[in-house]
Amino acid sequence: MSRAAPTRAPASEARAAPPLSEAPIGVVPILWNNADLPELTPAVPYSEVLDEIARLKYDGTQLGIGFPHGAELAGELARRSLRLAEVYAALPCDRSGPRPDAGRIALDALEALHAAGGDVLVVALMPSAERDAWVGRADGAPGLTDAGLRSLGALLDALGAETGGRGHVLAFHNHGGTYVETPEELDRLAEVTSPSDVGLCVDVGHATLGGGDAASMLRRHANRVVHVHLKDVAAGPLQALRAGQLTGFAAALRARVFAPLGSGVLDLPAVLEVLSTAGYRGWLMVEQDTSWEPPSEAAAIGRRVLGAMLRWRATGVEETR
Repeated sequence: MSRAAPTRAPASEARAAPPLSEAPIGVVPILWNNADLPELTPAVPYSEVLDEIARLKYDGTQLGIGFPHGAELAGELARRSLRLAEVYAALPCDRSGPRPDAGRIALDALEALHAAGGDVLVVALMPSAERDAWVGRADGAPGLTDAGLRSLGALLDALGAETGGRGHVLAFHNHGGTYVETPEELDRLAEVTSPSDVGLCVDVGHATLGGGDAASMLRRHANRVVHVHLKDVAAGPLQALRAGQLTGFAAALRARVFAPLGSGVLDLPAVLEVLSTAGYRGWLMVEQDTSWEPPSEAAAIGRRVLGAMLRWRATGVEETR
């Protein structure tokens, strides 16, 4: 059975809610085996990836490339005192809405999550050629039609009900180069989906690429945020995207647009403050799609920066009492 993490404490339980410093910290293993640009790093066996994740004191992981499934994965994680925080699925979609195979892809991912006793099903839209040229400057980009938005909302509502019925949590992830990238697009999707069935996974890096302020987006959707991806954004590549000197998501990744936590433009203290105020109790997932550093070094930086920031916040609160 899954140990799905609740999003935030109900008002009646707010005083008993654990502090944000006790939130589980996971990692997205794209650092080791890159799903978008596999040529950037040599393939790393899943056992070595899990060993590194455990060595770096993470609590859990996203399902990664080459990982086993089901009971075998559950056993591999348990031997390292790790949990399966999430399974991620990208759903094909054009302006008219999800493609016919989107539901099957999502349900396959749900089955993988359930079979291994994981927590959160994270779904995003697949990047599209039409939107790829707009990455980093997506205001005014072609978006979902009204009918397409309703179709996507209906699919997510059905998937959320199925996911919840199996003891897990559904979280929709904003993503650069897709039809739900900008703050306004995420707002529209939230309006047409069920708050009780469809949570949000705000990726603060993609939120920044999409022209948003990550802390403001988290605050605006505090009641819907059930999962968070934490990654920083390098100032240089971001500026190049916005100036039209760099085009496309793959080019941005090759330029290492996502940076180690604490080294880019993300206001991490503000993000953590919003989550703490909202009573957030879910996973904090460290993610960096590509890195100039070796994968384990980049993962160590993210873990240590986040851990230090959480300890600093907790110490600061105690000192003011």
